[in-house]
Amino acid sequence: MQFNITKDFIEEIQSLIKVNDSKQLEYVLEELHFADIAEIIDELHLEQAVYIVKLLDSVKTSEALMELDEDQRDRILNALSPKEIAEELEEMDTDDAADILNELPDAIAQEVINEITDEQHAEDIVDLLRFDENSAGGLMAKELVRVNENWTVIGCVSEMRAQAENVTRVHSIYVVDNNNKLKGRLSLKDLLTSKESTPIKDVYIPKVDFVTVNTPGEEVSRIMRKYDLEAIPVVDELERLVGRITIDDIVDFITEEAEKDYQLASGISQDVEANDSILELTKARLPWLVLGLLGGIGAAAIMGGFEVVFEKHAVLFFFTPLIAAMAGNVGVQSSAIIVQGIANDDLRGSIGNRLIKEVLLAMLNGIILALLLFAYTFATKGDLLTSIAISISLLAVIIVAGLVGTFVPLALHKRGIDPALATGPFITTSNDIFGILIYFMIAKAIIGI
Repeated sequence: MQFNITKDFIEEIQSLIKVNDSKQLEYVLEELHFADIAEIIDELHLEQAVYIVKLLDSVKTSEALMELDEDQRDRILNALSPKEIAEELEEMDTDDAADILNELPDAIAQEVINEITDEQHAEDIVDLLRFDENSAGGLMAKELVRVNENWTVIGCVSEMRAQAENVTRVHSIYVVDNNNKLKGRLSLKDLLTSKESTPIKDVYIPKVDFVTVNTPGEEVSRIMRKYDLEAIPVVDELERLVGRITIDDIVDFITEEAEKDYQLASGISQDVEANDSILELTKARLPWLVLGLLGGIGAAAIMGGFEVVFEKHAVLFFFTPLIAAMAGNVGVQSSAIIVQGIANDDLRGSIGNRLIKEVLLAMLNGIILALLLFAYTFATKGDLLTSIAISISLLAVIIVAGLVGTFVPLALHKRGIDPALATGPFITTSNDIFGILIYFMIAKAIIGI
């Protein structure tokens, strides 16, 4: 049954901390899941949160720390000694421990490593630190169960028991040769139904999906999603088995990437959160707001160049917001579809074919919308030529916006730049400017001013 944390319960925890009743506090928190512990810690003041972390067993608090928001975790870690942090890391999987060390200043991280008593665990953590955090090497954990192809079934079971003590969840059993090269995977069913003297090489499954330490996280995500994998082995440049990535690790990666893309699409240039300082939030938002300001100045300058048109056909002015809004909306729609396709690896065909398809789609939508706008404009203004000019302008703006919204994310992706950038103020501002320029140029040409 799910445990619900109430205001009264938090106040009870705070009261026990205030009177330093550690025994009763341990009793109250003993049976709670680490996720509930994390939620409780998140509701407490820093000193109270540190009290809980120091009080409870590291087996539970290490898991709880990984559930916390990164900023909250950093504040708690800063209040712990290197030895206390090391005790938490010793209970974590190597990938989580490496993530924690990456958050610490270099000097503190080195002190923490020196305090880890399990030398092999420390060595595995340090080994993970050399990989890019968004690569398979940076996402993997060292904990796994591996068996040698030359072992027998009975010897394999004995070795697996010893290895499984250090593995939180056994998703797969991997088979290697004498040089630790990945050969395949072992089915638990085949292991249980085979004779004890049967060599593992006679029962293992040679077909196994794997990634290398340098495989980008996005590609790892795509492979695991495509083949519905709970875990995937990671090999080094010599095809030696060095780790595994589990589904919870890749879900965390996908979530973080989605948050970054959402912020980029919203015009926020760096990873920030609601609880960050005003200065940090300003630094993240201001660059794109400046871009929007420059775009607005550019649009105003374009409109100023058509002052004569405004004087003789003031009705054109009232449709300027509509044209600009349609340009921005169409551009964002087109870019969002392309960015989603890139993220899911669903895009097929050449850029040329994609642009042709977008032109045809924009033409169909544009014709329908232009006809609706023409009917409205002619019915309310009664000026045939002006109505035609506004409607054709809308059609042209929609087509151009669709092309820009399609081409920009493709071009950014090809150059190694996050295409999510193209769904934010960048694409909206550029299409606003293009839209207004096209609008007045077509209007001027048709009306003949």
